[in-house]
Amino acid sequence: MQLDTRPIRVFSVSIALSMAFWSFSASLERLSAQDQKASGTMYSSKRMADGKQWTTRNLDVKIMPSYCYEGAEQNCRRYGRLYTWESAQRACLSLGDGWRLPTDAEWRQIAKAYGGVSEDSKDKGKAAYKALLAGGNSGFNALLGGGRSEDGQYARLEAHGFHWTASEIDSAHGWNYNFGQGGLALHRQNGSEKERALSVRCVKE
Repeated sequence: MQLDTRPIRVFSVSIALSMAFWSFSASLERLSAQDQKASGTMYSSKRMADGKQWTTRNLDVKIMPSYCYEGAEQNCRRYGRLYTWESAQRACLSLGDGWRLPTDAEWRQIAKAYGGVSEDSKDKGKAAYKALLAGGNSGFNALLGGGRSEDGQYARLEAHGFHWTASEIDSAHGWNYNFGQGGLALHRQNGSEKERALSVRCVKE
């Protein structure tokens, strides 16, 4: 009888070990998913009044060249990373599933849905600024993350939120949209050098 029960005991232990290993592996998978979410590789988004899906936080994907304001990681966590015009496009594409850097026309369209930029509205962009800024009724939650110049100087944190578009003016300059705290208004701006590093939102249909 003892010889007959030993294989059964070994088999039982084998089953128990297999179940424990499966449980441990499943736990690792759950932790991995949590880590991905915590590291910013998963993004919240919302369909806005313009009919398109927009990310509702500034992008924080480590694609080079990109920068934390003044090199501080806590600024990346709070305001997202700052990207050059070229790296901004790659960063949005890296999210997959149709995400891309919005064009000038798409930024202008979402602004119009909430009142319009300064050049399109009677209130000089104030309603759009209020609606799209963090805490506004749109849920877009724009932040005043400042920017980085071509020579590495950081400026205007909590004063301006500059966001790249995918539209270029010429080989050296691109369009961006600026949330200006001083005038409490949203502006459409040209003339930004592509080597400047600005904030990024992504869009898809």
